[in-house]
Amino acid sequence: MEKAGTVISKDLSVVVCGAAGQGIKTVVEFLVKALKASGYHVYASREYMSRVRGGNNSTEIRIGAQKVMAFVDRIDVLIVLSPGIRANVMKRISPETLVIGEIEVLEKELSDKDAELVDLSFVKEAKDAGGKVYANAVAAGVIFGILDIEKNILEEMFDSFFFSKGKETVQKNLEAMEKGFSRGREIAQKVLADKDLEPSSDLKGTIALDGSDAVSMGALAGGCNFIASYPMSPATGVLTYLASHAREFDIVAEQIEDEIAAINCAVGASYAGARSMVTTSGGGFALMSEGLSLAGVMETPVVVHLAQRPGPATGMATRTEQADLNLALYSGHGEFPRILLAPATIEDGFYLMKKAFNLADKFQVPVILLTDQYFLNTFYDVHEFDVRKDENEYFIVEAGSEYRRYEDTESGISPRSVPGYGKGIVGSDSHEHDAWGHAQEDFELRERMVQKRLRKQKEITKELVTPVFDGKEAFKNLVLSWGSTYPVIREGLDLLNDPDTSHLHLRQLCPLDEDLPKYLEKAENVICIEGNATGQLCSLVRQKTGYNIKKRILNYRGLQFSAEEICERLGSVTEKGGDK
Repeated sequence: MEKAGTVISKDLSVVVCGAAGQGIKTVVEFLVKALKASGYHVYASREYMSRVRGGNNSTEIRIGAQKVMAFVDRIDVLIVLSPGIRANVMKRISPETLVIGEIEVLEKELSDKDAELVDLSFVKEAKDAGGKVYANAVAAGVIFGILDIEKNILEEMFDSFFFSKGKETVQKNLEAMEKGFSRGREIAQKVLADKDLEPSSDLKGTIALDGSDAVSMGALAGGCNFIASYPMSPATGVLTYLASHAREFDIVAEQIEDEIAAINCAVGASYAGARSMVTTSGGGFALMSEGLSLAGVMETPVVVHLAQRPGPATGMATRTEQADLNLALYSGHGEFPRILLAPATIEDGFYLMKKAFNLADKFQVPVILLTDQYFLNTFYDVHEFDVRKDENEYFIVEAGSEYRRYEDTESGISPRSVPGYGKGIVGSDSHEHDAWGHAQEDFELRERMVQKRLRKQKEITKELVTPVFDGKEAFKNLVLSWGSTYPVIREGLDLLNDPDTSHLHLRQLCPLDEDLPKYLEKAENVICIEGNATGQLCSLVRQKTGYNIKKRILNYRGLQFSAEEICERLGSVTEKGGDK
């Protein structure tokens, strides 16, 4: 897994904000590609309201000569495309922030802020270039101008990006970009006075993409050939990605009527031999509970991508949280083994999703990959994925005439065949059943079958995904975390610069790593950082190890942690001392 780089003190942090419908998503995708092509490391993270129209969205873009992977509060340049700067962005404006936008709007909204203002009406400049729709191209031009990106790179990028819309659209975007470029050159010295942003030479063999694409590519690499899902933010991107590549990779992609049908279709497809998955968020996963239990008793592999967002119920549909760990751990009635994985980085999203399909097939259990809105909507550059790493394994066997689907084996893993492959009958049932898959109500048989299924847990622990450990082996404080918080915590720790504090980040949550107690025992203080209100990882650790982690840094406001927040809150907690 790729580790977060050291703290970047001289990168350029730009925030673009504007109304929904102004093309901020488009401009960010374009910026990421163009800046990377110019030799810069780029990070971008989108935050948006749950509306098609109305309200303001924003995106943070960090541009560096070194790798950048984390969200920061610091804003060097704020580009305001329309009135109505959101409160969470407003709080981050400092005297060092250069704010660019229509001066009348800025003076009114920022009357109590000591920030330098630059007058630029993006809509007016866009109209001069052919229409207000090109305001995002003007904004992109400002950033390109500040960095003095070569014009030929920009022309090639605009041509390839807008080619499908015709030459006229390409030309108008270029004209709008040029207007912004000239203004960017005027303020470049002011913005870059304390920056060292020479293009990097270590970007060869890297690609820029977001977490959603990485997870989708991991599914393809894992051999996924069936997906059934009902659209639900922020998980929908995986469905649309696989659907858009369905013919290319021979995938059956079904946008189904609801989540209950989705999980049942995936289980049915797996029974027939497919490598199947669903992608959903908390509310949809809740509806899949019975289908997950069906997969448990049928011992049928299925992969579930659970993209977390704040609940309960609809909650905040386009925001982020890590509050579905308990849901994933305990969903589905009855007792049956499962595997829970949580990628720490975009690169990890690819490899763990690929691994999920192999684990599901090998152990014939549901595998749940936990991500969240922040993870899925964050871009940065990663090394090209090695699709040959950890070659796929296939475990389907031919059914002989004496084939028994639920043979009671020492490992608990029965030979799995599929209908039509061999002479044997591949029986299966949602009821408790015997070795042939026939429904039975035999109490001794019931005990044997439960024990058989649960014996898989011992085998699963032999293939645990190891945690990531950063810091000195001799430590006083141990930070414990999971999921998408990894890069932000790493940069926060770099800012804190405390040699007595080390970091253990879990990537598999069920089963937990058996070496976890060894780390906990070494620490004077254990601090758990997670994005929920009740410390769900803390509860899991106490349940499995007996350790009660009292020091907790929690975030449940719907926004991701920032590196500065981690530094400040962690510094405060470690100074107080205390027990675990």
